[in-house]
Amino acid sequence: MNITASLQTKNNIYQVVLNYKDINGKRKQKWVSTGLTEKGNNKRLANQKMQEILTNFKEDLNCPNSKTDDKLFTTYLKEWLLSIKNTIEENTYDSYKVIVNKICDYFEDKKILLNDLKPVEIQKFYTFLYSKELTGNTVLHYHNVIRKALQTALKLDLILSNPADRVERPKKEQFIGSFYSQTELNTLFTLIKDDPLKLVIYLASFYGLRRSEVLGLKWEAFNFEDKTITIKHKAIETRKDNKRVILLKDKTKNQSSYRTLPLVDDIIVLLKEHQKQIDENKKLCGNSYNKKYLDYICVDSLGKLFRSEYVTDHFTLIMNKNKDTLRKIRFHDLRHSCASLLLAKGIPMKEIQDWLGHSTYSTTANIYAHLEKDTKNKSANVLSNVLTFTD
Repeated sequence: MNITASLQTKNNIYQVVLNYKDINGKRKQKWVSTGLTEKGNNKRLANQKMQEILTNFKEDLNCPNSKTDDKLFTTYLKEWLLSIKNTIEENTYDSYKVIVNKICDYFEDKKILLNDLKPVEIQKFYTFLYSKELTGNTVLHYHNVIRKALQTALKLDLILSNPADRVERPKKEQFIGSFYSQTELNTLFTLIKDDPLKLVIYLASFYGLRRSEVLGLKWEAFNFEDKTITIKHKAIETRKDNKRVILLKDKTKNQSSYRTLPLVDDIIVLLKEHQKQIDENKKLCGNSYNKKYLDYICVDSLGKLFRSEYVTDHFTLIMNKNKDTLRKIRFHDLRHSCASLLLAKGIPMKEIQDWLGHSTYSTTANIYAHLEKDTKNKSANVLSNVLTFTD
């Protein structure tokens, strides 16, 4: 392997720049500090240091397992997971932990060293996941975690290349969500007018809110004077120490999810009624009323914040109870229903992106492009007006 070294300075410190190609023929560069400043005879000393660094680097490349010959791939994965714990959201960490544990369950008996991990072994793992009838989207989650972990190993010089880059990447399957029409939504609203979840369903349907966004709504999000609602909080449920806990976050899923929308009169009326009901519940419950969630909108009669799992289960109960009247959809499909209704009424896709808080236009377009009937009808009409198939 042809490796060259040169001496450069960075922040007044002599640095050795190593240029080489990895086992895939991809050009790489590595910077190593000599610890010597630009003064006196240090340049001569830095050149000597460069030769030592170059020699040691060549030895490491010829014996890549010398530093990690006792580190199993599974051991590294667990160490990597702990190393990123404080850099990601708690619920993200919890989902990573589940994935890493399942990866380790598969590889544990194989005793594969980090440096010996080959693309074929990763590909076999994906084949195993598919054999368990997991979807392509789920397998892609496993791939992303494996690749991310190995990318860190590459940056730390624990491996010379990322084997996950050379496997057949699982294909993402297009998801087409169910949605209600205008008539179906109005029927749903009529059926739940006395349901404890009615405000949650109204807000999720009208504003196309994610479950975490609607449960995270605080009274401060509503400006009754300016008639605006600002989506800036979220409430998520995760598992911690084998117990389900609610995480309250004063931030949204991403920067685009933070958005301010118009507060219409009908919603104001519902909120005022809900506020009166909460005051009545406080008087009835007295000291038994939960004081922890006084700032939040979506609470039950005892003042407890609705849990994500409860919302999902109770919505399913509503669907089952009214199965002769309504098609069965998921709670998240209320968000899809909002988007489809906006599209049906001619609202441009870009405006729908802003309304839903998608981070990119492509996200909105990929999910809802199949619903743009009016645009496709216009195209069909244009072509039929200019093309003649019969005399």
